[in-house]
Amino acid sequence: MNAEFFEAIADIEKEKGIPRQYMYDKINQAMLTAFRRDNPECADNVEVILDEEKKQIDMVVNKTVVEDVEDPNLQVNLEAARKINKKAKLGDIIGVPVEPKKFGRIAAQSAKQVIIQGIREAERGIIYDEFNSKEHEILTGVVTRVEPRNGSVSIRINSNSEFTEAMLAPNERIKTEALREGDHIKVYVVEVRNSTRGPQVLISRTHPGLVKRLFELEVPEIYDGTVEIKSIAREAGSRTKMAVWSTDAEVDPIGACVGPKGGRVASIVNELGGEKIDIVKYSEVPEEYVAAALSPSEVVSVTMQEDGKSCRVIVPDGQLSLAIGKEGQNARLAAKLTGFKIDIKPESEAAEQ
Repeated sequence: MNAEFFEAIADIEKEKGIPRQYMYDKINQAMLTAFRRDNPECADNVEVILDEEKKQIDMVVNKTVVEDVEDPNLQVNLEAARKINKKAKLGDIIGVPVEPKKFGRIAAQSAKQVIIQGIREAERGIIYDEFNSKEHEILTGVVTRVEPRNGSVSIRINSNSEFTEAMLAPNERIKTEALREGDHIKVYVVEVRNSTRGPQVLISRTHPGLVKRLFELEVPEIYDGTVEIKSIAREAGSRTKMAVWSTDAEVDPIGACVGPKGGRVASIVNELGGEKIDIVKYSEVPEEYVAAALSPSEVVSVTMQEDGKSCRVIVPDGQLSLAIGKEGQNARLAAKLTGFKIDIKPESEAAEQ
């Protein structure tokens, strides 16, 4: 345990950001625990002296100077004590150095374990802090493994210079999407947890937040706040409805999202594997909002019910199936988007009633 040891600790502090004193405290604790385990009779009398200036570590057992030694583990005679300290006298407590060979073995093993553990903890902390700052953001990852039995996918994601492995669970995958090892994909960071095994990054391809962030990346008007995304309803891999609003009367929110010749929305549809995206204009008037949400179907009228949570919608007879959608999808997404329960009736039935 010489100058090289202290230099190594200083290097770790620079490279990994682990404070030297933290490492010294951990090493001190580990060495004491190891020595006491092999020498329980010494109890709490053992002490580690770490001198950074002299670049030296020593371990001593504090013993009482006596005339006749009854317990060699806790006592030392005056003659032996004066070899250590010439001024020692009866009743003094002096530090008797631990045998160098024994001490060296304990010190080396303890220091190695603590340094390895300290580096792991620091790296986990750095990775956690980096990815925790990316919660609810999009990150790009590389597929490293696809589990054929349950469909889960291991993805190596990176943020700045930090990397970690994340698991894309089967229910967070787009069902129509075929992923292979080596594919580069964008994922949405739902949550970052700090577990005993290190940071756990929960990612998704089905979360509505993925669509929102993709539009923010693709549409400058959304990024700068001119166009706001008010609500998103999504059935991943099939269809998404998104309500948008413009804070500038001269900016068409739907046109901004669609982009010149449909280029902006097309790139997002491509990223999501062909998922259809309906972009509708948000309105604070519930009737107008519900009518827009049922696009591409035409709507004759919308009547809000007394409970304020549901409405009746009348559509042309030929538009009923379009308004409801395949397996009820269009009506279901419109209800999820607006937050209203929607009852759709054809015009002829409504007239009869």
